[in-house]
Amino acid sequence: PRQFSSGGKERLGKISKAGQADIRRLLIMGAMTLVNWASRKAPAPGSWLARMLARKPRMLVAIALANRMARAIWAMATKQEDYRDPALSVAA
Repeated sequence: PRQFSSGGKERLGKISKAGQADIRRLLIMGAMTLVNWASRKAPAPGSWLARMLARKPRMLVAIALANRMARAIWAMATKQEDYRDPALSVAA
């Protein structure tokens, strides 16, 4: 995601179309797969995905999910960390 940072506070913008089209395409395809799966099997009630699908069109939710995944990937890459499943950290 594009950065707009100053004063030590990081602000991440949207996934730009001017960036790498192949990465953007893969993120959107992965997000659309998850949205299609969630349409067939209901996601956990109260989850971010369930709330978004209840009030927004599916394609818009897929783009928002792709942006969310891009932010998570960027954060893991910059901090040199592995993925930690939020569901597992809440249960622990």
